[in-house]
Amino acid sequence: MRDRIFYVVCFGFIFGVLWRSFLFIDLYLVLLIFLLALALLLYFSALKNFSSIKYRWDIISTVFVLTFCLGIFRFHTVDVPASRIFALQIDQKVSFSGIIIDEPNIRENNQKLTIRTVLKEVSPRTVLEKPAKTKILATVNLGENFKYGDEVNFSGKLEKPENFVTDQGKDFDYINYLRKDGIFYVMSYPEIEIVSRGNGNKIKSTLFSIKEKFLEKMNLAIKPPESLLMGGLILGEKASFSQELRQDFIDTGTIHIVALSGYNITIIAEWIMKLFSKVPYVAKNFGIGMGIFAIFLFVLMTGASSTAIRAGIMAILALVARATGRNYDVARALILAAVGMILLNPFILVYDVSFQLSFIATVAVIFLTPRIEKYFLWVTDSFKLRDVVSVTCAAYIFVLPFILYKMGNLSLVALPANIFILPFIPFTMGLGFLTGLLGLIHYILAVPAGYISYLFLHYELSIISFFANLPFASFIIPNFPLILTILIYVYFIYRLFGRNIKNFFIDKQGITC
Repeated sequence: MRDRIFYVVCFGFIFGVLWRSFLFIDLYLVLLIFLLALALLLYFSALKNFSSIKYRWDIISTVFVLTFCLGIFRFHTVDVPASRIFALQIDQKVSFSGIIIDEPNIRENNQKLTIRTVLKEVSPRTVLEKPAKTKILATVNLGENFKYGDEVNFSGKLEKPENFVTDQGKDFDYINYLRKDGIFYVMSYPEIEIVSRGNGNKIKSTLFSIKEKFLEKMNLAIKPPESLLMGGLILGEKASFSQELRQDFIDTGTIHIVALSGYNITIIAEWIMKLFSKVPYVAKNFGIGMGIFAIFLFVLMTGASSTAIRAGIMAILALVARATGRNYDVARALILAAVGMILLNPFILVYDVSFQLSFIATVAVIFLTPRIEKYFLWVTDSFKLRDVVSVTCAAYIFVLPFILYKMGNLSLVALPANIFILPFIPFTMGLGFLTGLLGLIHYILAVPAGYISYLFLHYELSIISFFANLPFASFIIPNFPLILTILIYVYFIYRLFGRNIKNFFIDKQGITC
């Protein structure tokens, strides 16, 4: 009964957020349903035959309705439109001041700044009763060295973001993609000047500063494009990749190695854990601890962004499950972690592809990998190649329908490309960390590790280039049906959790709950 209530509470809340993400429902109607369900719950709880099968089912149903309503309430609290003051200035040239509240997103030809603006007056004669706040995504040139925490004055044409069609022919919901981060407006190449520095959170400022210095020293010892790959591997820095290189990663299904996802972090942390488990006189728990420490270090080095934290949580849960074999205990922790993240930001459930991919891949690593490992006994276990192959296949199989629906890209070379690359990724990342750390001491110390890192990186880029240039390496499927995606995942869920779902509805005596 306790397990049933746990899953009903979690999934009731998730389905409530999911419903409200697509459909608006009157809040007073939701409140009425919530109060009715609460009254029924109190009534059923007061009955003397509470332990009977019938009333247990009644309790579960009312709890689901209650948490479903709570999910709707939670989404409603964050679904707040931008201040009307800013909306009235759309398509006009305006001047604002604000603070850069996130690390600049450096692209190949420009950089994007997230600026929080507080408007206290519309004109010198009109003072607002309550300050109007919003976030603006400003696209600026690469010349200026902007940093997190800079106070800036900027002026330009205020615009609303617009959805667009990707190169794969998929409609990208850019409006809601930005809205999940509280961004309602964009501004292209405004006139901008720095007023002061160091106005952000001191801890984040320190982390970003360390990250910047680390990359600077590492890049002195490793030249591009290999240095770009290293930045992507250890810090998720892929923004400055050329369009051609980025497309090669997509075509070969290896983009995950330079993305902040739980999948690649899990592989690396698991490799570290097993490496320590082979050391004589070292306890198993120490190996698990070192894997978790590696994840913690990764999150810190990325500046502890929300995306990195989510990926880190997913990776830790997958790591513990694989290390202890207690998959279904960790499953509860995974669901609870997902609910916690959705509670903090309900928009990520539908509008954050990174969260969705991390969750799906983590489920695959925890539950599908043990099912398919027996098919890879023929693969040598040297350098943990068997684990890499089985984890890679499980994750790719499980995320493929989602990738086809969301991105429309089908890579026919993803499995061989990943198998040739992934066994070397932990070595490469370790050398990258060592290069950066030694570079902080002195450039000369970083040169040997940097050169060895360069050899690994050059090999990995060569593999990616080779597979990307094969005829028919990938296909574009622009209109992969949603209904087919849902049916595939229903089948996956049935195959992995069918018995557990059946036990959820059937009690120990075989009676429907």
